[in-house]
Amino acid sequence: MENDVSTLIANELRKAPEVALFSHVSPDGDCLGSMLALGLALKKLGKKVFLYNPDAVPHNLDFLPGAEKVQNELPHPLPRTLCFVDCTDLRRVNLDPSQLPEHTVILNIDHHISNLNFGTINWVKPGASASGEIVMNLIQELGVPLDQEIATNLYTAIVTDTGSFQYSNTTAKTHRQAADLMESGIDFLHIHHCIFDQKPLAQVELLRRGLTELKLYAEGQLAVMTLHQEDFEEAGATEGLSEGVINNARSIEGVEVAVLFKEIEPQKIRIGFRSNLWFNVNELAARFGGGGHKRAAGCTMETSLDEAKRSVIKAIEEEFNIGRGH
Repeated sequence: MENDVSTLIANELRKAPEVALFSHVSPDGDCLGSMLALGLALKKLGKKVFLYNPDAVPHNLDFLPGAEKVQNELPHPLPRTLCFVDCTDLRRVNLDPSQLPEHTVILNIDHHISNLNFGTINWVKPGASASGEIVMNLIQELGVPLDQEIATNLYTAIVTDTGSFQYSNTTAKTHRQAADLMESGIDFLHIHHCIFDQKPLAQVELLRRGLTELKLYAEGQLAVMTLHQEDFEEAGATEGLSEGVINNARSIEGVEVAVLFKEIEPQKIRIGFRSNLWFNVNELAARFGGGGHKRAAGCTMETSLDEAKRSVIKAIEEEFNIGRGH
């Protein structure tokens, strides 16, 4: 079945003269690395490629080959073939179905269990550690060699979404694919340095502010961090710089669930969820219109920060009361 889907998508891409590639808001290494790798591969096939993300490329990912080509405005007119990478639904790129022309071919490539299968052709593989794994298979199906630029993007996709191979989504296949990418000649030390070792001062300031408001609930099983709109403004930080802040709460001894509330606007709250061993945060996020993975998910709520925190904390405490065996 998987081979059939990969062949269908590869055939659509082969016959398309131009393709628009999309990745989700608040871009991370997986969505950008996957999109850029596929974009570079399609260019090698002589395609006209457009790369779109609603937000700016984060500072620690601007080293990625092709990152300077990512645009924040939609092309007019849109190509007939649109490929969404690492997106659970159209809302993840701030799109509405009414914005798409008739007869548009939508290719949906993702590894989130919460994906809505919104594409004309859907290649959704929750067992993959990253969308980068799937895109790597697609590029090989297209017959494009994994040069250093493509491999750098794919390695970044995989290493970020596995937490440098620490998360439970890491499999033997993940390591085999990473090994293949390393053999292409990538500078993996430079990649790790850019992603994990270099932080703008504004990002450190966001972490400081988030830690200042860190609170524990449910007898220390729930850690909550909060970033207000003025925190971003006063720190001179974009929302993208909050990536990874939540992991500091998740790593506290005894914590099973960590939550980061980000006030984007007075009535727009983005919420990130992480868990350690058993709590399914994908199901939790789905209760608030979001989704993701069992151990990492998110949602957006159009309400006040106080109301968002009250509702989410109450829901998590209820789940803790039901218990792990639920």
